[in-house]
Amino acid sequence: MAIRTAGKLFKDLVRQRVISTSIGPSRHCSSAAASAPKIPHSSKKGRRLLTGATIGLIIAGGAYVSTVDEATFCGWLFSATKLVNPFFALLDAEKAHTLAVAAASRGWVPREKRPDPAILGLEVWGRKFSNPVGLSAGFDKNAEAVEGLLGMGFGFVEVGSVTPVPQEGNIKPRIFRLRQEGAIINRCGFNSEGIVAVAKRLGAQHGKRKLETSSSSSPSNEEAKHGGKAGPGILGVNLGKNKTSEDAAADYVQGVHTLSQYADYLVINVSSPNTPGLRMLQGRKQLKDLVKRVQAARDEMQWGEEGPPPLLVKIAPDLSKDDLEDIAAVALALRLDGLIISNTTISRPDPVDKNPVSAEAGGLSGKPLFNLSTNILKEMYVLTRGKIPLIGCGGISSGEDAYKKIRAGATLVQLYTAFAYGGPALIPQIKAELAECLERDGFKSIHEAVGADCR
Repeated sequence: MAIRTAGKLFKDLVRQRVISTSIGPSRHCSSAAASAPKIPHSSKKGRRLLTGATIGLIIAGGAYVSTVDEATFCGWLFSATKLVNPFFALLDAEKAHTLAVAAASRGWVPREKRPDPAILGLEVWGRKFSNPVGLSAGFDKNAEAVEGLLGMGFGFVEVGSVTPVPQEGNIKPRIFRLRQEGAIINRCGFNSEGIVAVAKRLGAQHGKRKLETSSSSSPSNEEAKHGGKAGPGILGVNLGKNKTSEDAAADYVQGVHTLSQYADYLVINVSSPNTPGLRMLQGRKQLKDLVKRVQAARDEMQWGEEGPPPLLVKIAPDLSKDDLEDIAAVALALRLDGLIISNTTISRPDPVDKNPVSAEAGGLSGKPLFNLSTNILKEMYVLTRGKIPLIGCGGISSGEDAYKKIRAGATLVQLYTAFAYGGPALIPQIKAELAECLERDGFKSIHEAVGADCR
């Protein structure tokens, strides 16, 4: 029976070409085109990718022959994706990212069939997360690949940032790899297809996921109950403003009115360094006025028993102590549902400052951001007295990193740059390492460990 199951999985793999287009992208920008880019067979890059795909398929075939259970076979699929990562590195950063989004949108990525460690499960905002490890906004800007990304094993996926009106973003090139430092500099500038295109896509995906969930679940089976609105996995929607907009709050309100019905949580992004004037919205008065208007727009809509989606604000890591105190005061006074800490940094911490690429304008992400963002996270946890759920983002590349964020005050964590370099195989690795860290230190759940270094 196990062999037949593995055989079926292998046939599905061949049919869907999972390994041939596994994710190894670079950070932040997605193409406005919905279809995958065509790579000529005559080109050297195309031949390299084809070679990588063939090698990956051979490894997957070996896994099929040598395994007798679905879990082991699934592990082989994720491990085999490492073979394709170097081929993505040969492509231009933005082209690699576009190809990766296309692959995930078509299901040409491995699907996690193993249950998450029970110790990683938690409930936040009345929603059940199978694990606290999420994909941050910036990868799937236009909500093209929600199903494929959640299927890879993320506990939650955040799409966007989405702007009301479509915009191209800044001129290319706008993504720069610092591979040796495990970092990326980007200045994409909220390239987005706009809320209408994203709403149409989310609506179709929402209906499909709900149908699949209801048809495969039994009402009497408690474990079958999903955590999100449409099915297993939690979906966040990150909202941005258009570059030329004079009324930022109106842009965010428009996003709420159009997209909140599909979101398990909403994010007001006021911290990207690539949209002029955006970070000024983090000031005490500006942020208070903005949050009030967005909350009012959300609350005036009609909601069922679940109520409105939680509202979060994503802040920058380049803030002074006074700035943090102002944000904490607003968050507590307006009963904000959460904060994401943090976005990319305009600073160039060591060793990035020694790399010539560091002279490029834009936000820095990846390993060099870890200490800065974690220190800001810890300060915000103390300032909010642990009363507001925080999402730790910035520089996570291992389960130990995720654990440090949690101990510093994060209830949930997000990654991106490490995923861009490491591909799908990094997801189960981080979850397994995080579970080991919790058990090593005697914690029985994520909630027990939150803020442990601040107590």
